[in-house]
Amino acid sequence: MTHHVASMLETYPKNLGDIDRQKLAECIEACFECARTCTACADACLAEDTVAELTQCIRLNQDCADVCAATGRVLSRQTGTNIDLNRVLLETCRTACRTCAEECEKHAEMHAHCRTCAEACRRCEQACADLLASLD
Repeated sequence: MTHHVASMLETYPKNLGDIDRQKLAECIEACFECARTCTACADACLAEDTVAELTQCIRLNQDCADVCAATGRVLSRQTGTNIDLNRVLLETCRTACRTCAEECEKHAEMHAHCRTCAEACRRCEQACADLLASLD
């Protein structure tokens, strides 16, 4: 999928400035992948017999999915980019991903879906950090 995101950025009719297109494409894709994975993990948690023990995990999955989806959508729009907003969103997304990953890691030994979700969150957290670092 990164190929499609990268292709869209390459075909953008205006100059994107100094932004690292590869890091931007990787971050957009990581955000959308994390949003999908967190949504699926929350649903899988709801199907577990121990659902009451997973309430916080479900909540953080849903929060992370929403933050990642919003971040991916905003980063996908390059016309009139607001770099300050992008920085705040990237920091917020990193925080949401870190928090969700930490919670999922608590359940990873018992629930494979939580392990998979934590991995997606960590990838997204890193992609946001990499893009943020390239903006300075």
